[in-house]
Amino acid sequence: MDNVVLSSYLRNLVIGMDTKIPLITGEYVTPINFDNAATTPPLFSVMREIMTFSPWYSSIHRGKGYKSILSSNLYEEGRRVIKKFVNADKSKDIVIYTKNTTESINILSYILCEEDKKQIVLSTDMEHLANDLPWRDKFTVDYVKIDKCGKFYMKDLENKLLKYDGKVKLVTVTGASNVTGYINPIYKIAKLAHKYGAKILVDGAQLVPHMSVDMKPYDSPEHIDYLVFSAHKMYAPFGTGVLIGPKETFEKTAPVYKGGGDVRLVSHQFIEWDSPPSKDEAGTPNIMGVAALTAAIKTLSSIGMNILHEYEYNLINYAINQLKNIPDIELYYYDKKDDNRVSLISFNIKGIHHNLLAVILSNEAGIAVRNGLFCAHPYVEKLLNLSNKDLEYYHNNHDVPLPGMVRISFGLYNNYNEIDLLIKMLNKIARNKNYYKYKYKNILY
Repeated sequence: MDNVVLSSYLRNLVIGMDTKIPLITGEYVTPINFDNAATTPPLFSVMREIMTFSPWYSSIHRGKGYKSILSSNLYEEGRRVIKKFVNADKSKDIVIYTKNTTESINILSYILCEEDKKQIVLSTDMEHLANDLPWRDKFTVDYVKIDKCGKFYMKDLENKLLKYDGKVKLVTVTGASNVTGYINPIYKIAKLAHKYGAKILVDGAQLVPHMSVDMKPYDSPEHIDYLVFSAHKMYAPFGTGVLIGPKETFEKTAPVYKGGGDVRLVSHQFIEWDSPPSKDEAGTPNIMGVAALTAAIKTLSSIGMNILHEYEYNLINYAINQLKNIPDIELYYYDKKDDNRVSLISFNIKGIHHNLLAVILSNEAGIAVRNGLFCAHPYVEKLLNLSNKDLEYYHNNHDVPLPGMVRISFGLYNNYNEIDLLIKMLNKIARNKNYYKYKYKNILY
């Protein structure tokens, strides 16, 4: 399938591509969504599955009615589909349904903390706050450094593993940065972590939707112990995330959420918890979310994750090559041609605030981007070379606009024509900064 045909085929899989939106002029245009790292639009196949399943929607596990049994089967079948998608172990691993990646990591942090509160967690300087803050109040946390190009620094990981001499319980790392798009060498990290007796958690929120991820067998030094990701970043709304890991991790501790559905038997004298994963899914589950995620995985798998990754990889490289020629642009980070990255990158144009740039792109061209600190504050602060004095200034002056960047992130449905329109608009803005700053002088940052 040639690139033009593939691009058209992929675009037709996604809802909302022809929905018009208004510009500041009142003109209606077809929008360009370059904010896929935050949330993706739904696939047609996902919405068809929701509508097909809706008449059969019912309670799960405890009901004996026909619809309840059918709903229970769909719910459990989802676990099998998810395991196959990332090559989790069929018998040793479990899939716990959550609301999103953030909840998945928080649950795991509580579970591991109950096991042993004295050990150390190694996070990194490039993490989303969801893979940083949950560990801070439960463990001693140290951070693996980034190198001068913003990449994960393997040597510093080994230095810290040696320094702590077997006390590191977990190395927790993003699969791909939501700021720079860099793909981390998760299998090399896993191998090194296991060498020093630690386990590894991969935050797959930005990785799993864009390329094939293999958790690998338990006897492999490159085995991924824990993996988390979110459905809403892979074309399946309705609020579902997953936490995948060894069943034995969840057998010994009390669940984070307690209530109906996670117990076998309770009296006023004792509580007997159910077996995982049920033990960690208290309350009425999000069956629609599971149905959506399962449908999305089946569609993505039918296309081929390697095909999707190559297509998006070509898109982002094309965009970077065009972005480099825009006056006064600062790219975070572009180390060399063909960096190993997912389909996103962040940038600024000197002399124009990131929030204003995002507003102009939306108002004038219908181009949606993300701007700010991307919930990865320490990483962005380092990439912007902000000092402790700078941060104290922003911390103490709430009326001062915060620093940040603009991020473009592509989904499978984006195309080269959209990138060309972005580049054209950015060139126009870069060459007419004073005009746009005056026009939008009343915009609050």
